[in-house]
Amino acid sequence: MTVSSESIEIAVGEQSICGTVLTPSPRMPGILFVHGWGGSQQRDLARAKNITGLGCVCLTFDLRGHERTEALRTTVSREHSLEDLLAAYDKLVSHPLVDPAAIAVIGSSYGGYLATILSRLRPVKWLALRVPALYWDADWEMPKQALDRDRLAHYRRSVVTAADNRALAACKEFKGDVLLIESERDDYVPHATLMSYRSAFEQAHSLTYRLVDGADHALSSDISQSVYSSMLTNWVSEMVIGDRLTGYPHHSATWS
Repeated sequence: MTVSSESIEIAVGEQSICGTVLTPSPRMPGILFVHGWGGSQQRDLARAKNITGLGCVCLTFDLRGHERTEALRTTVSREHSLEDLLAAYDKLVSHPLVDPAAIAVIGSSYGGYLATILSRLRPVKWLALRVPALYWDADWEMPKQALDRDRLAHYRRSVVTAADNRALAACKEFKGDVLLIESERDDYVPHATLMSYRSAFEQAHSLTYRLVDGADHALSSDISQSVYSSMLTNWVSEMVIGDRLTGYPHHSATWS
């Protein structure tokens, strides 16, 4: 925990004695949630409320092409989405209660992909990625909706390295703590993609890998949703809140 100290004088009759007031840092970790393509901030809100109760400032938002701006869906590119994420990050960091040196980004699917790229452009201390999607670097400014789905499916089943992919290159440089979550029965982000991400985090301070048994990509069942929420909350408690309490991050790497 970051602690500030102030020397004071305590009056005792006509004399005074020295004292020191210690106070905890008034700032808290900031948590930024990034939903997947076709999703919204609604599913993140319940988890964000729970994590806020642990002592964090959380921000959820809707990417352009979703919810209120759904009419833009067919025109939104990855460039547009990254602009949205950068704007949301900057908004969170500007909050007076947020410690800009203690930012976590939690991304699902497309949001996980964007979160890794963000980590190369802004300071990020923790990354939690649930079924992070993967896209080739070309066609960056093409509307995402127009990308060839069959080609994407083949690409994600292939072995992709940091030398060939912008998101994985960002993972290779990331030195913070990582949570990587796979869904056992995911038809959109296969096991090979998770392995590409897992291999890329060469310099991560810690890497926790979890599998949600029986879950599909969208976590359609209530059980899958509950399991994911527990995994995420436990990890945030250990890494983010643990770092705040001890002043240094946890050193364990957990595999399963």
